Amino acid sequence: MENVIEVSNLTKKFKEFTAVDNISFKVKKGEIFGFLGPNGAGKSTTIRMLTTLIRPTSGQAFVAGHNITTQAGDVREHIGLVAEKIILYDRLTALENLKFFGKLYHIPKSTAQERAEKWLTTLEMDKWQDKMVGTFSTGMKQRVNIARALLTEPEVMFLDEPTLGLDPQTSRSIRDFIKDLHAHGVTVILTTHIMPEADELSDTIAIIDHGRIIAVDTPANLKKANQKPNASLEDVFLALTGRDMREETHGDVSSVSDHIFGAKSRVR
Repeated sequence: MENVIEVSNLTKKFKEFTAVDNISFKVKKGEIFGFLGPNGAGKSTTIRMLTTLIRPTSGQAFVAGHNITTQAGDVREHIGLVAEKIILYDRLTALENLKFFGKLYHIPKSTAQERAEKWLTTLEMDKWQDKMVGTFSTGMKQRVNIARALLTEPEVMFLDEPTLGLDPQTSRSIRDFIKDLHAHGVTVILTTHIMPEADELSDTIAIIDHGRIIAVDTPANLKKANQKPNASLEDVFLALTGRDMREETHGDVSSVSDHIFGAKSRVR
């Protein structure tokens, strides 16, 4: 099967701190790839490199056949990103938000309108498309945020903690939607701290810790390799990364939103 992402010896340093340390992995076209790690392990930095928000220190990666460093504009044309921070304007309606971002992505006005209405309907937000986003719950905002990332009809979707802080009903709706994207051939890169979610959704899982990839396999094989009978994915994760509490590191001090507004205006 064709690989849609290929990462080779990718490294990112922030002064003396190595956030990502010489990692390599591949993502097959059309799969859901779970990317897991404790706080500060390097997963968010890796995602930011793959989505061209920050440049690697060394190594290389190709997304949808394009080099993330030398062909960043081409990469952006093929990806969608739902970052941990919701990127929407509270004083615009859901539809106005999507049309605004459609303009930033250089999507023709009529196409942006059509896609916005389609994704809002798919995500069951069409009833509220003319309501200001500032009146929405977190779950409603996240569904509009996902619609925003889908405006470019991406080949690869990066979802960073898409169900964080959401109620069970909204979380289930978003997980079902991720499955639907997968069924339609969209490659999904998923980061989450919710182990049952990763286990349910992922075709392949990579676990990163201290900036290094320490395991890559199917959920079933990872659990089978654990010595504990009937091991859960959480058992595997804790066995590989330890039980010590982690604090988020801040080597990459720029916020995701700062990078998004620098990068997204160039997305097509």
